Amino acid sequence: MQIVSEVREPLVIGGKTIKDVTNDISRPIEAAPPRDWFAAMFVSVLLLGTGGYFLGDMLWNGIGRWGLNKTVQWAWDITNFVWWVGIGHAGTLISAVLLLFRQKWRTSINRAAEAMTIFAVICAAFWPVVHMGRPWLVYWPLPLPNTYGSLWVNFNSPLLWDVFAISTYFSVSLVFWYIGLIPDFATIRDRATTKWPKLMYGLLSFGWTGGARTWMHYESVSLILAGLSTPLVLSVHTIVSFDFATSVIPGWHTTIFPPYFVAGAIFSGFAMVLTLMLVTRKVYRLESYITMEHIEMMNIIIIVTGSIVGIAYTTEFFIAWYSGVEYEQYAFINRATGPYWWSYWAMMTCNVISPQLFWFKPIRTSLVWTFVLSIVVNIGMWFERFVIIVTSLHRDYLPSSWAYFTPTMWDIMCYAFTFGLFFTLFFMFAKFFPVINMAEVKAVLKESSSKNYRARRTITEEPLPPLTVPVVEEKTAH
Repeated sequence: MQIVSEVREPLVIGGKTIKDVTNDISRPIEAAPPRDWFAAMFVSVLLLGTGGYFLGDMLWNGIGRWGLNKTVQWAWDITNFVWWVGIGHAGTLISAVLLLFRQKWRTSINRAAEAMTIFAVICAAFWPVVHMGRPWLVYWPLPLPNTYGSLWVNFNSPLLWDVFAISTYFSVSLVFWYIGLIPDFATIRDRATTKWPKLMYGLLSFGWTGGARTWMHYESVSLILAGLSTPLVLSVHTIVSFDFATSVIPGWHTTIFPPYFVAGAIFSGFAMVLTLMLVTRKVYRLESYITMEHIEMMNIIIIVTGSIVGIAYTTEFFIAWYSGVEYEQYAFINRATGPYWWSYWAMMTCNVISPQLFWFKPIRTSLVWTFVLSIVVNIGMWFERFVIIVTSLHRDYLPSSWAYFTPTMWDIMCYAFTFGLFFTLFFMFAKFFPVINMAEVKAVLKESSSKNYRARRTITEEPLPPLTVPVVEEKTAH
């Protein structure tokens, strides 16, 4: 009787060689963009322009164009801010944390995830600036010397901590992303046949030579940046959660927010990575590099983080009941049964129920199901932030001040503007930059390709031969 044991699925399929990797990943940059790229770019620019018109009108006339009122002073603006920060979480996690843990399945998806982080943080930073109402005074939260006397920012406020956390996160993520691009820029530079691409990629590659010493420094810097980035994965969304958790408003004043927000950020970030990578995989024909192994591993992380988020929702209700504080209890009952019940149950359906479908392997390995559920998860995570913010504000301690928030066209179109900005930047990145890290894929090609990696080990169940122990003659010391 023979037992056949299969190793894990290969990370690169199709029998690719090192030359194939270079050709396949460089071809989209060197060739004219496909028709699908132009169609997607047109939609993105249309969103950017249309949303930009409403944004300009809102800046000229004031944030009274939004649907805010005296009771609900935070709504779509801060909801979108927290949502975009969460989207930007997966890039650093995939790049930094999985690099430190030597997870090789990250190699084909880390580049696009890092780019997604940069663009999502730009979209997130947009909202607090616009929410100020006077964006030309954006430098006021910074601790700069000024001529207004003793006008200093409040260092006890987590709103100020956000400024430092997000700017640090953005800076480190940008450096980490760019350092990883340098070897690939050099490859495209050496392949360029015309003057301007050779000059442009030559400048971007910083004179990379590919020598052994250069690679040693490159790997050292990558590990140092990964070590710096790892605490940021936890700190950024933890500090964002403090915007709510340090208040005394029922529904916000809860100590579970930091781990709950971090898990939710990773949850939504991985969902967005899947959405983008499935489209990129299809448009640029990268099926050999973004395999079902990558997609299945990300779906497993979505199961884990989605389950953590579901436990957090349950824990919030339990703590509200256990506290014995009627205002806290009412805040959570109002979420589930009040005027915004539809948003609460949309959140529960999308975030708690839908990820559990990934327990079934046929769904977990289905491209259609993965694409649909990744969008459903991000819809649910937007509703989560909306529920936390709006349902905790619209009914406060004084019933006479209760109000209902309804978004206006300016709320919707300013949100559409950030989508246009995000996808325009991402599609430009996909056209002019290598969307997959060539250097890292080549590093794992030998052991992870379908040629060498799909090995079968045959174990034969037969009686083992008797153990023979060699007899060693003792030597007597004379």
